[in-house]
Parts: sequence; C-alpha cells; structure tokens
Amino acid sequence: MNKPIPSLPPLEWVRAFEAAARLGSFTAAAEETGLTQPAISQRISQLEKLLGTQLFLRQSRTITLTVEGETWLPHVQSAFRTLSDSSEMLFSRGRSRLTILASQSVISMWLAPRLAQMTRATGAQVSLQSFVLTGQTSTPDSSLHIRYGAGDWPHHYKLPLFREALAPVCAPSLASTDWHHLPRIACTGPRPDWDVFAARFGIPSTPIPQIRIDTLHGAIAAAKAGHGIALGSLPLCEEDLRSGALHQLGNDVMEHRETYWLLASREAIGRKQWKALSEAIVSAV
Repeated sequence: MNKPIPSLPPLEWVRAFEAAARLGSFTAAAEETGLTQPAISQRISQLEKLLGTQLFLRQSRTITLTVEGETWLPHVQSAFRTLSDSSEMLFSRGRSRLTILASQSVISMWLAPRLAQMTRATGAQVSLQSFVLTGQTSTPDSSLHIRYGAGDWPHHYKLPLFREALAPVCAPSLASTDWHHLPRIACTGPRPDWDVFAARFGIPSTPIPQIRIDTLHGAIAAAKAGHGIALGSLPLCEEDLRSGALHQLGNDVMEHRETYWLLASREAIGRKQWKALSEAIVSAV
C-alpha cells in the first residue's frame, strides 16, 4: 500500500522549520518568532511526525539539516515569498511616505521633474534627501537609494534608471564646430572624465580644465552659464538639450557600463508600490 500524502502542515510549524533552518539554531528561531526554544522544538517535532521524516540532526549544541530538510527548505522559502508578495500586492495599502536618498545632481536633474508622477503613482508622500543629509531622518533599511555603479548591490529591489551616455555640452553661445580649443569644465565623481573621453575618441587632451566641480549638477550649471564645456550625461541633460539651454557638441558619444540605480529593501517599500514607482521614475517627463 502506498504511503498516504500528508495533509498540509500548520503554517506555524513550517514557519518554525524555516526560521531554524535559515538561522541554524532553535534558540535564534525562537527569538525571531517571539516563541520559546521548547515551543520551536515541539513544532518542528510535530512537523517531522506529520511528514514522516527527520528534518534536523540534533546534537548537543548544534542542529544540522538532513538531506530531506535541505531539499525541502528552498521550496518552503519560495512558498513564503510567494505568499508574502501576493498578499502585499493584493491587500497592502503601501507606505504613506517614501524617502529617496540621492545625489543633488539626480534630485535636480532626474527626480524633481518626475515628482508629480511619482506621488500620483505610489499614493505616497515622496521625500527627497541629498546624501549630505543621509542618516539624519532615515535609516538604510527604511529609505530608497540611488547610487552610481554596475548594479552589484545586495538589495532586493534594483532598477537602472537609464543607459549612461556621455558627450560634450555647452551653452548655445559657445557652440562651434571647432570646439576642441574651448575651455573645459571637469567634474569629480564616478563617471569617466575628459582624459578618458579624449583617449577614446582621439581628440587633444588639452586644454586642461581650469574649473573643477564636485557634482554633475554644478558642472552643467557652469556650462549653461557659458564658462566652458562639460562632459554631460545625456539622459540627465535631456531637458536642457531639448529646451536649448545646452547644446551637444559633435557626434562622439561615450557609452558607459555603469549608471544610476534605484535600490530598496523589502522594509523600505512593498512590491506594489515598487512597481508603480519604477514605472514613474523611468518614464518620460
């Protein structure tokens, strides 16, 4: 006779198993779930009896998953994630306030024009804070971050804002087909600057920039004021280029593998609001 398939285990028994397996300790699982260590042990024992198999090898001070327990664990964790995501998507009202930490350049050149779309899409009050203020009113887990890089951060939610592309830009008054002799404005930061651009496209490495600014926002402001040519991020400068406040010089565009990423943990935002914010933050203004 075939062994009957066990009925669905009580959720609290499975929760005890998942916590103990993930944390490697009945005591740690008890602390996380707000139960006592004997209660965790009892629930796991009841689960093992119901399933008809041993899930842990118990030693004097340690526990180790059996082959059966190790095989079952990823299925349990996947089921919990699905349950959590679906309940949040269907029933969560979302956070009433979302805090985004970013550089001043991103705030002024990318987020500010999209604020109305972001608040409308998420139904939340959106607070923008520059990195200068980081940590004063928000913790890393309670806020969203925008960082420049390759996207290799351990956040649950990650979204590239755009594909980075760099090109020389200046005020219309300086626009010229022979622009290589014009003064250059350097920008300190994570992007490639004039030396990399000059080497890539075989243009002169001079004149050496006499103006150096520590934010792209400041470098672009100096370029718009007619102080020289800046190496601008075309996606961030899109509105200024469209309005005529800036002029792109030449046809050489340097694509870069790094860009700005919106990052968040599950504690900072739910899946439903993340989806809405993601669509709003990368949409055209």
